[in-house]
Amino acid sequence: MQIASRKPAEVAAARMGPLAKLPVFLDLSGKRVVLAGCTPPAVWKAELVAAAGAHVEIYAPELSDEMAELMQRGVAPGTFVHHARAWADDIFADAALALCAAEDDMEAEAFWSAARKAGVLVNVIDRGRFCQFQLGSIVNRSPVVIAISTDGAAPIMAQAIRRRIETLLPPSLSAWGAIAKRLRSAVNERLAVGAQRRAFWERLSERAFGPPPGEHGEADAVGLIAEVGATASTREGRVTMVGAGPGDAELLTLKALRALQSADVILFDDLVSDEVLELARREAKRLLVGKRGKRASCAQGDINELMIGLARQGKHVVRLKSGDPMIFGRAGEELAELAEAGIEVSIVPGISAGIAMASALGVSLTHRDHAHSVRFVTGHARNGELPADVDWRGLADPQTTLLFYMSGHTAPSIARRLMENGLDSATPVVVARGVTRPGEVRWHGTLAGMAEAPIVDSHPLPVLIGIGRVFEDARAQAVDGPLSTRVVLSSQPGSRIKATA
Repeated sequence: MQIASRKPAEVAAARMGPLAKLPVFLDLSGKRVVLAGCTPPAVWKAELVAAAGAHVEIYAPELSDEMAELMQRGVAPGTFVHHARAWADDIFADAALALCAAEDDMEAEAFWSAARKAGVLVNVIDRGRFCQFQLGSIVNRSPVVIAISTDGAAPIMAQAIRRRIETLLPPSLSAWGAIAKRLRSAVNERLAVGAQRRAFWERLSERAFGPPPGEHGEADAVGLIAEVGATASTREGRVTMVGAGPGDAELLTLKALRALQSADVILFDDLVSDEVLELARREAKRLLVGKRGKRASCAQGDINELMIGLARQGKHVVRLKSGDPMIFGRAGEELAELAEAGIEVSIVPGISAGIAMASALGVSLTHRDHAHSVRFVTGHARNGELPADVDWRGLADPQTTLLFYMSGHTAPSIARRLMENGLDSATPVVVARGVTRPGEVRWHGTLAGMAEAPIVDSHPLPVLIGIGRVFEDARAQAVDGPLSTRVVLSSQPGSRIKATA
């Protein structure tokens, strides 16, 4: 059967979705901010705007202990002054922001109206309908500042997100950010707009996630400007082969994420999920070069020529493959062509679908009580059928765990050949379609029933088959254990089909 060929197709980057609020970073250095009230939330707001350099004027007949302590301690680079009176309409002149800890809705509405009449941005603390702006949770690595907002819906969620981001960003990012700020003028003077400047900032950013800059950090960064200036204009492009994993974007490695964020062009397969592509640099050109069994596919030669041509234009090309590129990803052919063309290549491994399925099932593929080896086997050859040279007698070893990839069409033949070569027909089997993706479906049964598995069909998502005694517990849990968050089917006698959303 001859399969139609198709050409690589450019795919538009995802457009910006609706925003509940537009995040804006406001320069308050030396600006006047008025604050009415001394409640604990007001104290926090006063400290926050003072940390941004504001001159904070507090209007309250008396100071609370917390506000008095804050003013005595001070917050650089901001300043504080206390006006021992209630707020009035005359306080808003020349103010950049107006904040109020109102006692009730009547005071909130009055403050809101007076501030708006004066043309001042206003926030009445904890009263959303009287706020023109919000002050979200903040991750402070100044000059690197990250703000998180849930549009007032779930402040505790924003705090949880902040805590997670805090663990990802090293404290030394602040020092690197300060170096970047001081060097910006030098970079603009000495490096050309476009590839040169971007090459410098990418390399400096890589350092920012490593050790602290140390005593000679800034001098080294200055040297990097000269190095990039001497080489970037003539530097040939490169290819990074990246494993996208089975679909769940959270399974990407940090190195894969950095590659996606630095790409000029991304050549991706049909099976790469939208969630993974959404993490790529928005300016990167996206080209679909899908190769699918029994479907129209891009010719491998066209893909090779495209990678080489783009790299020779000085582009950073990311070749994004589902799963791990070195497991049935035809990486060998592409690597050989790139090497012959003299193109620099690096490889970022990904989580293969078989490993992801085993993890989701809680199964050790090499459990010492059941298996002494694991084998990854392709479920189809170039013609879409089983390869003719498979060692079926070797595969039928009961002490081996088998993982058959791209095997939906050939599942009946796989079961028959294994049983013909001595593998017990009662051997546990797991068949999964769309591993880690929304709507993933799993079937649990035996080798004898595998040919009749209801998910072995022509569905566009790939089918993965796990065969071996290590899957016995997973098979039992599919019938007797707690409901899965995915659809689970079972062929055990007397079992019931379980499905949950």
